[in-house]
Amino acid sequence: MQKITAVLAGQPNVGKSMLINAISDAHLKVGNFSGVTVDKTEVEFNYCDEKSCSDYEIHIIDLPGAYSLNDYTIEERVTKEFLHKEEYDLIINVIDSTNLERNLILTAELLELGKKMIVVLNMIDEAEKEGIEIDDKQLSTILGVPVIKTSAKEQIGIEELKEEIVKVYKKPYTEGKIIYSDVIEEEIANIVELLKIKKFDCKVPSCDIPLRNIAIKLLQEDKDIFTLIRKEPLWIELEPILQKGLEHIYIHYETKDLDEIFDDERIAFARGAALEVSTKKEQKSKTLTEKIDSILLNKYFGIPIFLLMMWGLFQLTFTFGAVPMDWIDAFFTKLAEASRGIFGHGEMGDLVADGMIAGVGAVVMFLPNIIILFIGIALLEMTGYMSRVAFLLDGFFHKFGLHGKSFIPLVTGFGCSVPAYMAARTLKNEKDRLLTLFIIGFMSCGARLPIYVLFTGAFFAPDVAGNMLFLIYLAGAIMGLLAAKVLNIFVFKGEDEPFVMEMPKYRMPSFKLIYHTVYGQAKSYLKKAGTFILVASMLVWFASNYPKGSDLEHSYLGQTGKITAPFFEPLGMDWRMAVSLEAGLAAKEVVVSTLGVLYSVGEVDENSKDLRIQIKKNIPFPSAVAFIVFVMIYLPCFAASAVFAREAGGWKYLVYLFIFTTSTAWILSFIAYHIAKGVTGV
Repeated sequence: MQKITAVLAGQPNVGKSMLINAISDAHLKVGNFSGVTVDKTEVEFNYCDEKSCSDYEIHIIDLPGAYSLNDYTIEERVTKEFLHKEEYDLIINVIDSTNLERNLILTAELLELGKKMIVVLNMIDEAEKEGIEIDDKQLSTILGVPVIKTSAKEQIGIEELKEEIVKVYKKPYTEGKIIYSDVIEEEIANIVELLKIKKFDCKVPSCDIPLRNIAIKLLQEDKDIFTLIRKEPLWIELEPILQKGLEHIYIHYETKDLDEIFDDERIAFARGAALEVSTKKEQKSKTLTEKIDSILLNKYFGIPIFLLMMWGLFQLTFTFGAVPMDWIDAFFTKLAEASRGIFGHGEMGDLVADGMIAGVGAVVMFLPNIIILFIGIALLEMTGYMSRVAFLLDGFFHKFGLHGKSFIPLVTGFGCSVPAYMAARTLKNEKDRLLTLFIIGFMSCGARLPIYVLFTGAFFAPDVAGNMLFLIYLAGAIMGLLAAKVLNIFVFKGEDEPFVMEMPKYRMPSFKLIYHTVYGQAKSYLKKAGTFILVASMLVWFASNYPKGSDLEHSYLGQTGKITAPFFEPLGMDWRMAVSLEAGLAAKEVVVSTLGVLYSVGEVDENSKDLRIQIKKNIPFPSAVAFIVFVMIYLPCFAASAVFAREAGGWKYLVYLFIFTTSTAWILSFIAYHIAKGVTGV
């Protein structure tokens, strides 16, 4: 006869005592936990598994009620020490079905232990009387552990629970699915990656848990895990990763109290899970958060409100960004003139003025637009609104085969594709992750914003340009959803995962965190402008001026453009536009600097120095439309492509992405070109 040891854990007043009585038919043994006067209730009974013809002796220990695993009360300390240090086979987490959200906070903490577990929705009869309906199957899928509905009073689900205890005991351990916010998930992934590389295997029982759970405990500064791992050789490499990860977390939470940080994370997870799986017919008086949510999560007004907010953000991006953009443009124009005074009007002067300064200036002048966009997205994220939009869009996303949590990496993609690809790690299902990775590029990153601002400013009046900018971003998102639908039908097939999104409370944004986030992104943008884009601009200038004595069309750049021109010709693009798109494979900012170099060559008067005037003068409107559509879809920059390959699982996926995005971009640009040509008659 095999022996199974299970522990009964739950918050106070969840009906554990009544449940253990119902399980054992009152054959109880009562004593004390070692060293304390806290009651220790145990029960032993035999169970016959008729399917396997096996008999089991099931030993259940009822742990004291605890709201969380800390040392605030003697009961909580006893429960915590037992769960961390004693040997047992599985945890039976008992939940009060009438207070699901509150009870799931402890559930989240128990999942962090990395033990086999069953969740028991007790007092289900009382929940039904109160009009509460809980989807136990959905909750099971979300948590990654079995969920059983019971009522000790009405003897509901008791036999099913006994059967499940044996099933869970016999099955290998499966990891629970508690998911934290993106910043913590990113640091967990970094630690796990190193542990895997080093093939870390903890033989000590107290840390014989999955690598993910070890990473979580390290970030929580668990003393036992720290003591064990600091003895290992890998600690030399692990310590700086852990230190950097904690600093990253501290900045986002404005506190170094890890207990407080992870408590907030569990509360957010519990709120999101409860919201996903439970409904209540009658509502009590609402909190302020619930009142705001009733408007922002309204099934009729929620999405229009979100679109209105995004429209306002793009209006601000264009309107307020225009003034400093003109100042920066004027500054670089004067700087170019001054450089000619220093280096003369020969080759060196032309290289500095037309190559270096004009190329970098064409990129830097769009920095105000990018800063405004990043501030807007950061504000929406920090107030807790973005999480709600993800929840709101889950049902809509599923129509296209996407997961609700895909919204976070997709929105991050509006800033930069690199962190967006990394944010897709929070999608645990491979099909959901790959599908999201393949369409992140449709969400126009900040590097594409200068191209859009340049063209909308060239072809539309300032009061219309903001609307056009919003439509470009919206069109990209719509095309991404349609692409997801196609890929879901023909390529990435599989079952949809349920959605659970952390639901943090609404809070005032931290200006310190906004500054940190936006400063980092702006610094990265300027660093690219002063290094990579500077070199690229110089190369473009050189290729457009040599061989010596040749005109632009017969230069090295012109010859390269002529080779690829047939591919772009059906889209209404000349060789200059083709070259700038190809240069954009390195970095999208280079598209603007390349156009700046190419269309500033030759004799120009004072009024034609503005690149927007040159664009409007040299590029027909239908060709500009096709160009924008192509930019919206084709392959991201080298850096983002490398991260994509790593996150997707290999370089072969990058080849698939290149074929998919290039063919899609060409087809849609061809259609857009001919529609625009037909409408305008140009």
